[in-house]
Amino acid sequence: MARYGKWIAGGLGWAFLGPIGGVLGFMLGSAFDSVDIETVHRAGATQQGDFVMSLLVLVAAVMKADGKVVRSELDYVKTYFIKSFGPGRASEAINLLKDVLKQNIPVEEVCRQIQHNLDYSSRLQLMHFLFGIAQADGIISSVEQVLIDKISYYLGIQSGDYASIKSMFVVSTDSSYKILGLTGDASDDEIKKAYRKMAVKYHPDKVSYLGEDVQNAAKEKFQKVSEAFERIKKQRGFA
Repeated sequence: MARYGKWIAGGLGWAFLGPIGGVLGFMLGSAFDSVDIETVHRAGATQQGDFVMSLLVLVAAVMKADGKVVRSELDYVKTYFIKSFGPGRASEAINLLKDVLKQNIPVEEVCRQIQHNLDYSSRLQLMHFLFGIAQADGIISSVEQVLIDKISYYLGIQSGDYASIKSMFVVSTDSSYKILGLTGDASDDEIKKAYRKMAVKYHPDKVSYLGEDVQNAAKEKFQKVSEAFERIKKQRGFA
């Protein structure tokens, strides 16, 4: 139990079952040796552990996409987790990730389980995490990109929202517009309206039920929207 910690095991509900539970398998069994399953397995409501387990399984799938996992990738992921969850929890997550990487991951089935149980704002946050981790080594490979495209589809992410999050990491001349879900010929009023809409959609409070750690990590996505809007305002010269 000490290997993974009550932070994860104590926050499991629906992720204990289905495809995700199948991937985690023996790891969950050993984790529950000193935890009362009746207090852990709460059907219905999503716990923070459900979100973290979903993230770890999808991260493992992306890391395995190019057929190899190198130490530098684990180091990058650990740094990203430390930033998002703090040193202690990051260490627990990396220990679990190393074991998940050894498992066969049925990506479509896992994503369908997540889509059924996680609300849309939380699924958007998962996509943001995946892009951040995929880019952690400086580049998102074509194989990783293809898999992330599939994950987005399986999670039921709308194409405009996916393009918005992708543009936060894959920079192009019109990235600022894409982040707001627009094209460069949008009017000033359309830009202001789109900014207000995206600011609400990506607000950290949307994932507050997943805990302070995830909510703090969501601030980065929210900040990207504000930065995109400010860049466009500066370019166009409107208030």
